[in-house]
Amino acid sequence: MHNKLWNQLRAQATDDAIYEQAKEYALDYIKSVDDRGVWPSDQAIEGLANFSEDLPETGTDTYEILKLLHEYGSPAATAQTGGRYFGFVNGGAIPAALAAKWIADVWDQNAALNAMSPIASALEDVCEKWVVDLLGLPPGTAAGFVGGSSAAALCGIVAARNHLLRKKGCNAAKDGLFGAPPIRVVLSEEAHSTVFKALSILGLGSGRVKLIAADSQGRIKSEQIPPLDDNTLLILQAGNVNTGGFDDFGAICQKAREAGAWVHIDGAFGLWAKASEKFDHLTKSIELADSWSCDAHKTLNAPYDCGIILCKDRSALTDALQMEGSYIIYSEKRDGMLYTMEMSRRARCVELWATLKSLGRSGAAGLVESLHQKAVYFAKRLRENGFSIPGDVFFNQINVYVGDDDETQRVLRNIQRSGVCWCSGAKRQGKPFIRISVCSYRTTCDDIERSVKAFTKARDEMTAG
Repeated sequence: MHNKLWNQLRAQATDDAIYEQAKEYALDYIKSVDDRGVWPSDQAIEGLANFSEDLPETGTDTYEILKLLHEYGSPAATAQTGGRYFGFVNGGAIPAALAAKWIADVWDQNAALNAMSPIASALEDVCEKWVVDLLGLPPGTAAGFVGGSSAAALCGIVAARNHLLRKKGCNAAKDGLFGAPPIRVVLSEEAHSTVFKALSILGLGSGRVKLIAADSQGRIKSEQIPPLDDNTLLILQAGNVNTGGFDDFGAICQKAREAGAWVHIDGAFGLWAKASEKFDHLTKSIELADSWSCDAHKTLNAPYDCGIILCKDRSALTDALQMEGSYIIYSEKRDGMLYTMEMSRRARCVELWATLKSLGRSGAAGLVESLHQKAVYFAKRLRENGFSIPGDVFFNQINVYVGDDDETQRVLRNIQRSGVCWCSGAKRQGKPFIRISVCSYRTTCDDIERSVKAFTKARDEMTAG
């Protein structure tokens, strides 16, 4: 019985018809995504019950599996690769990168070692050089390719922790934190939740940090930062997750450098603003930090999942993430596992390489400029239609208020149910708001106009009860 199954699977491995069917379904989704409801219909959500079953006793026909995914999975997918998904800072997917991901999925490479995948090793090396160059970071800065900025921040902070402790004569990698001197962590009260999560995981205590107040635009108040020393980890933001505000890197990083403190910049979506000279007023002196975390699947529009940790001191990163084993074959070329927490992981650098290759330097600059222009236009049209948009649109984030707190939340629910567009909500300084993230290259002015009409209709429905 089992031999029959293995023979069947081996035959299917080179069966063109299977992959043609998958391609047909995929292309149908791609071509129809702009016409789909951005949020799945109630019927589509109910259709997910077709996946709820006990594990089959015997295997299911491959065509039946693909049909189930397309018939019931595609309608229940959020249309975040279209032009009217504005939730959670989710970007689109550059065509060359999406196609490259298909090829990479067929390769199914493990990017841990050069000995496992020379192509993954080579493309990681290229991507490291390109990203460092595009962002104007110090030559020799190391890059690790992870699932997202949550993992990237964790890698950067562990490198910072171990480096700071090493200067105090403590080898955290070898001896742990037993008897280690405490590290002082200074960050904004509006730092992203993933940063607090990383601090908690790494034993630095999310509740014992020094929180600094943020101004009305979400930027850390630099004048309230206490004197720094060589026992301090200072965490700044390139793009407040709600307002899009950028901290004053020039004044702050220079003081940190003089004091011997480590600066990590959380730039999940905002770090890419460095690709354009038009945002120099926001990103000036960002290169003075020691480590940076960002997501290529946000502003850069690489497919999910594609996070990056960047560290000026290569050895600080690799020493913190080092692992040994008699079976591990290190090489003179790049061994990707030295720069991440994971050993086994997919070769996500393939689609990052394709994204950067497709855009080029000018395309990357044009992309971030375009997202900003569309966000400014979106905010302008909402204001013209009576919505409250406080502050400036620094980059690609917009905060929207409607009357009082309850009205804002009710309008948000109406928008999310409409299917025309989709936004997430959040709270800042205790006040709820509708949060718009303009992140997809596919968003057009027509998409924005349709979305503004959806906002207006959602408000009218709320008023009508």
